[in-house]
Amino acid sequence: MNRINLITMGVKDISHSLKFYRDGLGFETSVKEENPGIVFFKNGGTKLALYPLEELAKDINEHEPPIGKGFSGITLAYNAKSAQAVDQIFEKVERAGGTIIKAPQRVFWGGYSGYFSDPDGYYWEVAYAESWKFDENDMLIIE
Repeated sequence: MNRINLITMGVKDISHSLKFYRDGLGFETSVKEENPGIVFFKNGGTKLALYPLEELAKDINEHEPPIGKGFSGITLAYNAKSAQAVDQIFEKVERAGGTIIKAPQRVFWGGYSGYFSDPDGYYWEVAYAESWKFDENDMLIIE
């Protein structure tokens, strides 16, 4: 099990979240309807899915669904290929209605990074470092 194939985020309003990711941030999907049962995005590498939060919690445990409370300790990340790309993504996030948590800035580890949250409160880091290398699938190489 040395890979992650799919990350599924439970969302409160799948239509709203679909618009945020697809229309606001440009994530690609074959979904055409505005209120689908599930959404799969066509990103390189690990895939991202949106699924109704209550249904996801029931899928985990039908009798005692685990509904989260507060920060779960998990963040998602997009690794950019330039500081300009980081800034451009934050501009898209603002236009799409996301919440800027920490504006992009130079950070202690030598990179350029910021955080935003999506409509359901999931935290995303968007970061860049001059030393980063990417493979043929645009996935960050970590050695």
